[in-house]
Amino acid sequence: MRLPLCLSACLLMTTLAAADRVTIDAGMLESTSPPVNGVRVFKGIPFAAPPVGDLRWREPQPAPKWSGVRKADEFGPRCMQRTGPGADYWFRGPAASEDCLYLNVWTPAKSARERLPVLVYIYGGGFQNGDGSEPRYDGANMASKGIVALTLNYRLGVFGFFAHPELTAESPNRASGNQGFLDQAAALQWVQRNIAQFGGDPKRVTIAGESAGSISVSALMASPVSKSLIAGAIGESGALISTLPPRSLADTEKDGQQAASAAGADSLKALRAMTSDQIMEKLAGGPGMRYRPNLDGYFLPKTLAEIFAAGQQAKVPLLAGSNTEESGARGILGPNDPTPENFASAINKLYPAHAAAVLKAYAASTPEQVLQAATDLASARFIGHGTWKWGELHMQTGGKPVYRYMYARPRPAYTPPGQPAAAPPAPRPGPSIPRGAAHSAEIQYAMGNLPIDPRYAWTPDDYKVSETLQGYFVNFIKTGNPNGPGLPQWPAYTSPGYQRVRIDVTTLAEPEPERARYLTLDAAFANR
Repeated sequence: MRLPLCLSACLLMTTLAAADRVTIDAGMLESTSPPVNGVRVFKGIPFAAPPVGDLRWREPQPAPKWSGVRKADEFGPRCMQRTGPGADYWFRGPAASEDCLYLNVWTPAKSARERLPVLVYIYGGGFQNGDGSEPRYDGANMASKGIVALTLNYRLGVFGFFAHPELTAESPNRASGNQGFLDQAAALQWVQRNIAQFGGDPKRVTIAGESAGSISVSALMASPVSKSLIAGAIGESGALISTLPPRSLADTEKDGQQAASAAGADSLKALRAMTSDQIMEKLAGGPGMRYRPNLDGYFLPKTLAEIFAAGQQAKVPLLAGSNTEESGARGILGPNDPTPENFASAINKLYPAHAAAVLKAYAASTPEQVLQAATDLASARFIGHGTWKWGELHMQTGGKPVYRYMYARPRPAYTPPGQPAAAPPAPRPGPSIPRGAAHSAEIQYAMGNLPIDPRYAWTPDDYKVSETLQGYFVNFIKTGNPNGPGLPQWPAYTSPGYQRVRIDVTTLAEPEPERARYLTLDAAFANR
């Protein structure tokens, strides 16, 4: 009897060891991190070659193959970036590096035969900051719901969106300036080739993201390079349309030439001879989105407005929405008091050709009404209108359901941790006149990650909202429809009712109350 028992034990040990090893197209990966709630994690997987030396600013190239076993226990380096005072980015990987094209996989699958739905989450940060290691994007909780979850890194700022005539000339696609988008597309191609080895289904890949990540999702849906690689899309506050359109390739090339000249680099060879720190010092520019997406003619041959209006985007279900306070009232009023007169004056300056229509749409006759109208308009101008426009166009031409939401639950107060030296950073300060859920407030709720972010005094109501929002996301990732048992009904966004859900402690469906306002703003944002 001893021999069968030994064989049984040995077989069990072999099975457990094999469960921590996965062979992908570049080689064998091993994770020694013990499964948590049945979820295994593989971190720091290269999906493209390090974009360094002669590969700086090039399209992502295939990752080198390796022999033997590669450890997958640590996050890869984040991409080159600056984080200023008050930034709430919370990185768990090594220091920033140009060698940053890595992704992470959380899987509940016990074998490669399971074919589970896949979530690929793309971080935000204005195309200037962010990293796939951040706890708010952690994929473990999503994976515990029966989903293979991934986060990825993509080049940022001057390394990810720098265009130059010499770069365009050397490119086989005669394009430059969208390297960050091409990194995302390369990661999706990696998913198609390899995700089955982790128990995922390459035919059921949903991409999601917030802010710049949501803008990326809209672009990936539109691009001929990536639109065939996805089966669903989730956008949280952002689209490459309306007030955030891509620039022209000529303009971004001009910016690149000017930046190179100011840095004393008269050629692409000289630029590639600089260190990454020198690039950050001399070319990265100030805060904001100086280096951002452009119409390069390859990844983006036309504007999103043109692509979606023509029905040339990915024909997949879309779930998208924004938050009640994407920007504060000060974005319209500035330092002025919230009076109807000051509000009207601001509208006349912002929309000289459309002021009467905008004032009618955002009518306000008391200070309280002015504060709310200014908050709503600032939120629309920043990102709300574009997110709606994306969904509106997809509803008309996409051939698949669109699900619209408005997220209304503000995060609770910040709680200083007990050990400041080892604590995550404090959140960025909120607007001076808070009136709703701020930009990015929903991420931890949607991903089920309240418990791993100790910066906030989460309450039972917060966990209730998270259960609802994550439940919708999980159902959508699995079926293309957010509805399921125990959740308030979420109708598809379509005529004549144009229903959306307002997500809060009490979540309910309602006709889209902002639609009339957004249609008014369309005239000011036409064809962008």
